[in-house]
Amino acid sequence: MTEDINEEQVIGKAYDARLMRRLLVYLKPYRRSAILAIVCLIAGSAFSIVQPYLIKVAIDRYIRSHNLAGLNQIAIFYVLTLVCVFSLSYSQTWLINLTGQKIMYDLRMQIFRHLQKLDVSFFDKNPVGRLMTRVTTDVDALNELFTSGVISVFDDIFTLSGIIIFLFLLNYRLALGIAAILPFLILVTLLFKIKVRDSYRRVRTAIARINAFLQENITGAAVVQLFGQERKQYHQFTRINNDHLEANLQSIFYYAIFFPLLELISAAAIALIAWYGGLQVLSGALTLGTLIAFVQYSDRFFSPISDLSEKYTILQAAMASSERIFKLLDTEPSVVGPAEAKSRVVEKGSIEFRNVSFCYNPGEPVLHEISFKVEPGEKVAVVGATGAGKSTIISLLSRFYDVQQGEILVDGVDIRHFDLQGLRSSIGIVLQDVFLFSGSVSENIRLGNSMISDEQVQNAAETVHASHFVRRLDKQFGTEVGERGSSLSVGQKQLLAFARALAYDPKILVLDEATSSIDTETELLIRDALAKLMASRTSIIVAHRLSTIQNADRIIVLHRGRIREMGSHQQLLRLRGIYWKLYQLQYKDQHDSTAVLDA
Repeated sequence: MTEDINEEQVIGKAYDARLMRRLLVYLKPYRRSAILAIVCLIAGSAFSIVQPYLIKVAIDRYIRSHNLAGLNQIAIFYVLTLVCVFSLSYSQTWLINLTGQKIMYDLRMQIFRHLQKLDVSFFDKNPVGRLMTRVTTDVDALNELFTSGVISVFDDIFTLSGIIIFLFLLNYRLALGIAAILPFLILVTLLFKIKVRDSYRRVRTAIARINAFLQENITGAAVVQLFGQERKQYHQFTRINNDHLEANLQSIFYYAIFFPLLELISAAAIALIAWYGGLQVLSGALTLGTLIAFVQYSDRFFSPISDLSEKYTILQAAMASSERIFKLLDTEPSVVGPAEAKSRVVEKGSIEFRNVSFCYNPGEPVLHEISFKVEPGEKVAVVGATGAGKSTIISLLSRFYDVQQGEILVDGVDIRHFDLQGLRSSIGIVLQDVFLFSGSVSENIRLGNSMISDEQVQNAAETVHASHFVRRLDKQFGTEVGERGSSLSVGQKQLLAFARALAYDPKILVLDEATSSIDTETELLIRDALAKLMASRTSIIVAHRLSTIQNADRIIVLHRGRIREMGSHQQLLRLRGIYWKLYQLQYKDQHDSTAVLDA
């Protein structure tokens, strides 16, 4: 998780034109709503800017002359501006947030679609926590940019420009007094941005550490409890959480200084204007209405500056998040289907490995020049010690990875020329670690395939003897299995995996240690089911239990990534080689266990 945390520390530039251009592409489908929101926003700001001027007119023109009719007209105009400001503000808030939510929806869907296209090797190298952050936290940061950043900046800039124009129109001397404060205001703002940048980095890093720690500990909760590590983990989380607290407190400290300081500068400027302007009013050089309007404009002058300072933090977070999101979206899958596939589905099911060599990491080969052929309907078992390359053969056949040397043929066609989805849909895999999704038993067998009827689901479960325990469940096939099948035993999940494979009726069946987690009684139940499942299907069986593969047509013995032996069970025993040794070791353990029980 160190790499993940380091990546979260990267803040980047506060504004990156390249990234902004890419972000605005997501705004393009909703440009009408965005333009309308900007129009509402600017119009609302215009009505708001006019209000102090109306007060000036009311005081200087009508109150001083005791013109009640004119005063009533100004009052009506003022109320109308308030109604317009409310209506326009409501409209722009609705439009801008609606646009932001739609952009978030589109972006999340794009990221999810892209994740589905990426190959297994990508997920081997990228922690789940990082990918979850891209879809959630980083997308939320971009939503804040669109709803509170990009479009709202127009409001701040327009309001600030309008106020400055009115200030100089009312009295340029007083306006120059306000302008004299700007250098100090800019200096304070720059210092604030530098400090906030550092505190934001600390907060971001602390959040990444909390996410990584929680993910690891929630996933491994059983191990933590089993070894009595609760107190140690609690103290470790306390340290991580304390770092997050301190980082947030530092950020709060800078905000607590900046905004009151901004208010102090604003109050001092207004006090100075009131004092100097009051002298001008007393001397007759300035009207009272002008002074009151000037004070109101001065008060509003500092609000956009404060908002723009906050927008800096939003913009900075959005740039960092967009950098990470686009880095993910720019990651091209290394395994892709051909532009024009020679074959779309597997028809016969023959398999051939021709001089296949493969390594996950450069310079660390896992398979060395593997060559073998499986005829349609043939049952071939693959055995060997842990790390011999058994599961790698299955991953290569399913084209989770591409071979670096040699080729793999299915029905005489290189699998790289197959339609990728068609190839994988023709291969049914039952893994040792069965993955079940949240949902019902039938939904986990069907896996969203509407072409598989309820009758087919029940027949598949009946064939592999899964219906024995399913019928005892409260809602039978409608029973929720929980997250990752938490409500079921390991053996029950394995039986559902067999039912799933049978329901999909694949041409090629792959069993990867599929019976290693099943007790002896359950194994006896499914041997008949396996015979039916493998009938008329090309089958590759990876197993540690040699008892499950004795009836295989051929057995391939792997050792350190090479094929050392090949033949039937009896032929390999007669060779008295690696397979014979594995057989002796396995059955020696069983005989010893029986002897101990007898004693």
